[in-house]
Amino acid sequence: MMVSLALLLLGALAAVVAPRLLSRADWPEREPVVALWVWQCVVAAVLLSFALSMTFSAAAAWQAVRGHVFASAPHGVMEAYSLGSNRPWSAVLAVVLASGGLWTAAMLTREIHRARRRSRTRRAELLVRSPALPGEAPGCDPLVVLESERSDAWWLSGATPQLVVTTAALRRLKGRQLDAVLAHEQGHARARHDWLLHCSGALANGFPQVPVFAAFRDEMHRLVELAADDAASRRFGRRTIALALVELNEDRGVFGPGTAPDAQLPQRVSRLLSPVERLTAGRRLRLTAAAALVPVVPLLIAFVPGLRALG
Repeated sequence: MMVSLALLLLGALAAVVAPRLLSRADWPEREPVVALWVWQCVVAAVLLSFALSMTFSAAAAWQAVRGHVFASAPHGVMEAYSLGSNRPWSAVLAVVLASGGLWTAAMLTREIHRARRRSRTRRAELLVRSPALPGEAPGCDPLVVLESERSDAWWLSGATPQLVVTTAALRRLKGRQLDAVLAHEQGHARARHDWLLHCSGALANGFPQVPVFAAFRDEMHRLVELAADDAASRRFGRRTIALALVELNEDRGVFGPGTAPDAQLPQRVSRLLSPVERLTAGRRLRLTAAAALVPVVPLLIAFVPGLRALG
């Protein structure tokens, strides 16, 4: 029972403390790709802590579960976990955590279905506005140009991602600016940022009171854009992608006074035009390695009693 409570406490502590620590750090904006990895590792550690706590609580409460969990364990390992005590509390904790796990799976399933439905709807609308030519398979063109007075460019996720750009954007973007915008959207497609947004949205909608999940969703929306900006700027320069963002969004009141519809855009442009020095390769490697070790902590807590029993 103590192992289960320790894992539960670890997951709850990480869910509260991790967002505060990461919000105070000054490096995520400089290294958005590393920050994306760190956030994923933190959330994985929280989910793993709760899953392991549920497993040990169920093993303590019910003999059938205990037999399956420790079926292949050497003699003496099961006794090291003291699973025979506090069975009523173990059963309650196991049921609560199992309910949370089922709710998480339901939220992820719902988000995937909604995303697929939105994708099908958008592709159908796109096919109406830009029908396939005779002899051309619908949806096979990787780049679609739409007649529109609104400057815009986006990508449609799916088995065959498509980049969509409007004629107004083609008129406004000059020279390499169009290439930079397309590289930005291709950066989203290559990194499969849509999956990060779907998973973070599902967790935040399913558990709105859990700080780490709400912060995870907000940071994913911000960091994926910064990462795509950096991917485009490495090929075409920071000034080019910054000017392209201004040209695309200037008519929407984003850069004027008052409340902007997308407050992140001015910050992204300022970041591109006033770059700060990246972290050293050594520090990036250390951050990546340290983040990868975060999900290992609940595994160590779970297996330490068993390893001690083995001598």
